Amino acid sequence: MHYLDKINEMINKGMAVVAGAAIVCMMFVTVLDAFLRAFAKPLTGTFEMVSWLAALTAAFSLGYTQLHKQHVSIDLLVKMFGVRTRSAIEAGVHLVSLVLFGAVSYKMFIYAGTVRASGSLSETMKVVYYPWVYLVAIGCLGLVIALVLDFLHSLRECFPRQTTGTW
Repeated sequence: MHYLDKINEMINKGMAVVAGAAIVCMMFVTVLDAFLRAFAKPLTGTFEMVSWLAALTAAFSLGYTQLHKQHVSIDLLVKMFGVRTRSAIEAGVHLVSLVLFGAVSYKMFIYAGTVRASGSLSETMKVVYYPWVYLVAIGCLGLVIALVLDFLHSLRECFPRQTTGTW
């Protein structure tokens, strides 16, 4: 399990670094566009580029956010339960989230393939954009990996091992 946790951390930290780089790129594109507008030569497709980078940032930060439990959680009622009950509820939530984001990732891969096969181009810049859809699907997959491990950890807390060997 420790080995899987390390792989999960490595994957999602790598995606978080890419997400951070995408934010920096968004800033540079936006500032460059604003600067060039002063000379009446704005960048063509700034909105598209920033939108793609924002989608990449959001998708690639999902797994890292789950990894560090930085998401919004309302556990006022759940805190009143015992450890095993809390773990069972967490396992259920992780399982539902896992199924949901597994389906989202799967459908995003399917959609990216459809966009690729159709030869669709972006509105302003007239470039293929299916690689960005694949990247969003990969970002959702990073979250799925984190959720699988969280689910397994929750199950482990629900059913702890007997260390003494006695009942």
